Amino acid sequence: MQLEGDIVTPQGLVRGHLDIAAGRIAAVGGSPIDAARAGEGGRAVLLPGFIDTHVHGGGGRDTMEAGDAIETIARRHVRHGTTAFLATTMTAPLDDIEAALKALGPVCRERGAQSARVLGVHLEGPYINPERLGAQPAHAIPATLAEVMRLNEFAPIKVLTLAPEMPGHLALIGPLRDAGIRVQLGHSAGSFDDGVAALNAGAAGFTHLFNAMTGLHHREPGMVGAALAHGRHAELIPDLLHVHPGAIRVALRCIPGLFCVTDSTAAAGMPDGEYRLGEHRVQKCLGGVRLADGTLAGSALTMDQALRNLVQVLGLDLADAAHRVSTAAAQYLGLSDRGRLAPGAWADVVVMDAQLQLRRVFVEGEEIDVVADA
Repeated sequence: MQLEGDIVTPQGLVRGHLDIAAGRIAAVGGSPIDAARAGEGGRAVLLPGFIDTHVHGGGGRDTMEAGDAIETIARRHVRHGTTAFLATTMTAPLDDIEAALKALGPVCRERGAQSARVLGVHLEGPYINPERLGAQPAHAIPATLAEVMRLNEFAPIKVLTLAPEMPGHLALIGPLRDAGIRVQLGHSAGSFDDGVAALNAGAAGFTHLFNAMTGLHHREPGMVGAALAHGRHAELIPDLLHVHPGAIRVALRCIPGLFCVTDSTAAAGMPDGEYRLGEHRVQKCLGGVRLADGTLAGSALTMDQALRNLVQVLGLDLADAAHRVSTAAAQYLGLSDRGRLAPGAWADVVVMDAQLQLRRVFVEGEEIDVVADA
């Protein structure tokens, strides 16, 4: 199979063709062009498939439902260009988390037809600070290594959100890192010093930067200050509700490995109305998702809209925006064969027009029916 258009490659924008064989990219050929010319003359724009490390739900379903919910979620998000993602849990009683992970395990091992690849799990709770729950239910508990590794047996935990200031948590960061789990700091009331100590202990990044953590003040820099001063990686929600564009620009200048996530809920890809988020009921209205008291509760964002926000509102060039919604997350997860359009990589491809409207999606070489009802 051959796709033609303006191709975002690791070396820059190329006008030419991309060859796909046996689910992988066989070759990329063409001539370099300036990014400002992408899509001119009605040409298709080819980008690496989006990678989202923070997905709670979509298509009306929530990961904590267990059962077949993840299949609906994977089919819905792929129709917005997300070719791979981490299924993300909520803070809940351990029995509920275990049930969710048992349902996720088989899907992590084998991708369903017409679906995104589920790379593993982002365990966002329950090891957070009860003072910084955000929209998380009130089931926060201290972590133990034995408990995390037991949960990891049900489904592979790739990312774990931790409040480092909680008793015993700092000492867990190194062993979790050594077990292949990336610790992200979040839902935290910790100080700047707590954040720096956690990074020195091996923490990899920050969960939804700026949200549900101590903010930056010039005399108390907080967890945000630790991220901006010392962080190499962080996830950020670019729905323009969770974080002001000015703060996003600050993060882009400070954190080299900043990548974008949706923190999407069951409301993603759905009309306004009431949806589930863990044990909560949330309301989608005016583009946001909130608890009854008005607290932002995840989002209804999809990754194609995240890309458009980066380019059309933040002013990023297309290559940088594609990096933030795909390549940077792949690098963070240690994936050398995703998040890039290069020979040998999986053929995860998003095809858009010059206005960055999605036209076609391929996952591991399989073309997705982007107009099908998930």
